[in-house]
Amino acid sequence: MRRTARVRALRTLGATAVAAMAFGSSAPGARAGEDRPPALREVDIDQRLGEPLPLDLVFRDEEGRQVRLGEYFGKKPVILTLVYYECPMLCTLVLNGLVSALDVLTFDAGRQFEIVTVSIDPGETPELAARKKKEYLERYGRETARQGWHFLTGDEAAIRDLARAAGFRYTYDPATGLFAHGSAIMVATPEGKLARYFYGVQYAPRDLRFAIIEASENRIGSVVDHVLLFCYKYDPATGKYGAAVLNIVRAGGVLTILCLGTYLLVMWRREARAAGASAA
Repeated sequence: MRRTARVRALRTLGATAVAAMAFGSSAPGARAGEDRPPALREVDIDQRLGEPLPLDLVFRDEEGRQVRLGEYFGKKPVILTLVYYECPMLCTLVLNGLVSALDVLTFDAGRQFEIVTVSIDPGETPELAARKKKEYLERYGRETARQGWHFLTGDEAAIRDLARAAGFRYTYDPATGLFAHGSAIMVATPEGKLARYFYGVQYAPRDLRFAIIEASENRIGSVVDHVLLFCYKYDPATGKYGAAVLNIVRAGGVLTILCLGTYLLVMWRREARAAGASAA
């Protein structure tokens, strides 16, 4: 009997992870609910672009202190991840994928942006959050993240309110003790408005950098970043940045005019110098 229950749990886990990764890495609504197993039909990620997060919600940080969600907003963009710390598969892939993308960025958590990771399991404790934070601080390896990456736990009402506001729909299977959920990270503005969603378990560093810059209202980033943002636009349907063809054509036209103007100016100066030398 015990073996049967274990096999059933593993099968459910496998189906949950595979299905969640499949639709979590796609655009919202890419898979019809009827195509999924019954346990997954209510699981999805609905984009709430421009919608505010409930910053008055109260959670506990990794040290067990009560904190308002709004304490992590106000000055910097925030990367929000909804996971649970004892997740046997998908949540680890999400956090590992985030660290892999962050490793490439010159921006630092705690300096240019904050990260808020919230457990969707109300049974998890600050002690679990502290262990998870220690693990990922070691992976990330940047000292600023100690004050810039926050691992929170909370009661069911607060978790549900946050997940609902973020469009993160999940279910709990009491038979296996597992949560079925999608895979994505979100970027919010300093004011707490949802700005970007990135699906799956691998995130393009360029896209994440662009999202942080845009969420900061271009207060960070280089001149090159801002020029590239003119040519690349976020596509909510794919959760990625793609080339904005019209903007590229415009930029190419401007560049052509500048090059032509520069060439004519150089030629005019050469002719003027030549004429002056002949007169002398």
